[in-house]
Amino acid sequence: MSQFSAVQNFSRRDVLKLFGAAGGGLALGASGISWSPMALAQGGETRLNLFIAIGEDDKVYLTCHRSEMGQGIRTGIPQVLADELGADWDKVVVVQGLADKRYGSQNTDGSRSIRKGFDKMREMGAMARTMLEQAAAEQLKVPVSELETVNNQVRHRVSGRSLRFGDLALAASKLPLPEVSELKLKSADAYTHIGKGHTIVDMEAILDGTAQYGFDVHLDNMLYASIVRPPVLGSQVAKLDDKAARAVAGVVDVIKLPTPQGAPSFQPLGGVAVLATNSWSAAQGRAALAIEWTSSANDSHDSSAYLTALKQAVQESGKPVRQMGEQQQSWPADKTIEAVYSVPYLAHAMMEPPTATANVTESGVEIWASTQTPQSAQGTVAGALGLEAEKVIVHVTLLGGGFGRKSKPDYCVEAALLSRDVKRPVKVCWSREDELQNGYLHAISAQYFKARVGDNGVEAMLQRTGFPSISSTFAEGVDEPSASELDLGFVDVPLAIDSLRCETVKAAAHTRIGWMRSVCNIQHGFGIGVFVDELAHKRGLDTISMWRELLGPDRQETFADQGFNYGNYGETLARHPVDTARYKGVIAAVEQKLATQPKAKANQGWGFAVHRSFTAFVATASLVEVSKDKQLKVLKTIIAIDAGTLVNPDRVASQLEGAVMFGLSIALMGRISFKDGRVEQSNFHDYPLLRLSQCPEIETILVPSDAPPAGVGEPGVPPVAPSIVNAIFAASGVRVRDLPLSDHFSV
Repeated sequence: MSQFSAVQNFSRRDVLKLFGAAGGGLALGASGISWSPMALAQGGETRLNLFIAIGEDDKVYLTCHRSEMGQGIRTGIPQVLADELGADWDKVVVVQGLADKRYGSQNTDGSRSIRKGFDKMREMGAMARTMLEQAAAEQLKVPVSELETVNNQVRHRVSGRSLRFGDLALAASKLPLPEVSELKLKSADAYTHIGKGHTIVDMEAILDGTAQYGFDVHLDNMLYASIVRPPVLGSQVAKLDDKAARAVAGVVDVIKLPTPQGAPSFQPLGGVAVLATNSWSAAQGRAALAIEWTSSANDSHDSSAYLTALKQAVQESGKPVRQMGEQQQSWPADKTIEAVYSVPYLAHAMMEPPTATANVTESGVEIWASTQTPQSAQGTVAGALGLEAEKVIVHVTLLGGGFGRKSKPDYCVEAALLSRDVKRPVKVCWSREDELQNGYLHAISAQYFKARVGDNGVEAMLQRTGFPSISSTFAEGVDEPSASELDLGFVDVPLAIDSLRCETVKAAAHTRIGWMRSVCNIQHGFGIGVFVDELAHKRGLDTISMWRELLGPDRQETFADQGFNYGNYGETLARHPVDTARYKGVIAAVEQKLATQPKAKANQGWGFAVHRSFTAFVATASLVEVSKDKQLKVLKTIIAIDAGTLVNPDRVASQLEGAVMFGLSIALMGRISFKDGRVEQSNFHDYPLLRLSQCPEIETILVPSDAPPAGVGEPGVPPVAPSIVNAIFAASGVRVRDLPLSDHFSV
């Protein structure tokens, strides 16, 4: 496939040069929640809000308002725009959008960029195409109905005459804007870019080293900051000796950061920053600091003791959050199976730790950051500096991974506060140790399942979950899960049984809790995924048959009259239903692939799991080998997804492969532990990620679907760990209920 031209980050000055000095052009942007386009000629702030711009040179500039972190969104959004526009792929230049509320949400998380933006981006492309066709009709003196738009040209089907986009741009920009209701969108069979495997637009720059990540930003007169943050949440500097640090060559200043008040939110943690002319001197100066810390209410936090207590708590009565049918009162021992599952704290551990560069001046502040949420960075920095949001310009660099960590802009605020104090640009560089010990962790958790099994199947089920809530990061005193967290794989599994009760238990937070790739689906998918395997063993069924039995007849579950309102990832159930037929579709896809696999050898076994999250359906089967000396080897993973309409199938397959690796890292080795309130891990030697030698063969299956686009980046993670655990049982008869697997096997 051909490549786009280089991705560009345009400032308003750039836009003025491009379209003011160069002459005319057509530009469409979004305003407020209406997403209505505005002509570039309107001037002012609209020039910062471009989605589509066409220059007289026939180049097509398409704005991506989301953040690129390897998932391919700077390719996916332009594919949708270009398709409805009729653009020539080779003449497209991608423009990275700055933080601006007029784009609508720019949060690149929740697997929603395409899911939420697909229809609106199609409308944007169709509006531009309609205006170009109207301009062509006037110039060619033909009915607009006789025109078609292909490869940057508007062609007259009858005569064969055509006009370039560049020839029409100025005239088109002066036409009235079409109403959304008047637009004619392409049918799926007419797509030219949607559904095609385009190479990501950043690939060439990534391969030749010219791509700009957050760590690559360099400004004149810039200082580098290395920060010692409190080792325990809630502690602060009691005593500081910085003489040795200031004596390090290259160190310019040592600054004590303000102590946050209230819930952590996106505030910096405080601590002491060493600023130097180079990163090495900053790190050496930091190492020379002598700091004594105050005590904290979290000093006694011990994750091992905490988990023991949490596992006990989920075995006792909790707060009901879903009740289907009558509450089961009788649990005969011979018909009852119960189990407790646990997942430890987890860290994001992306390749590029958080980094941001800030330059505060009298007129405002500019931020260059590897951020998933430029608007949150803009708003949080503005609040910290006492500025209007419009005074904060946020440039989005490439992200060396994000997984949810870079949607919390505390590091952007650190850079801005320090730049304000020293009156120079400052780059804050988190180290790997900082990222593991001072980040926002995925919550430690325990889950309890109990089922009554009769001759005809599962008659009743009770399940409880307990974990410190993400809400505790934003409000003091929160000690139970939020409804939105319970929607993530706990209350929303469409089981066809007579009695189902879901409960929660309290769990206080002792560190910053944040969302991580697939969020609470990690623990919930693990719990239900393994428990169904245990039910299958008790019923004498294979796991796939057990899932089909539990899902029951094909239907779209509405959860009506069950005591909760299902959030469905911000989507309506009409557009993105919880459809058991689609569950069965991915199950069947994996089952058919399994039928072609060689029979498992001695000490080998296949395991299966299925899960719906972010409105996509994913089934996974894994083959493992367990030697007599407890050496575990994952040999192969098959993963199938039904994510509705796919914009770029190549990236979907890549995201599934990455999800398998991410899920394997969690299952095999993932654990952050606390002792005396402090994180015990510090780098990849004690928080390892999947190595090449541990990675299995991965086979992906993309189930065809004409449903609306669903999430892709996160849904592949949840069924991975249970498929591995279930495979271990098939291979060895050993049932594991507590992650990581490195506690039980050599991995």
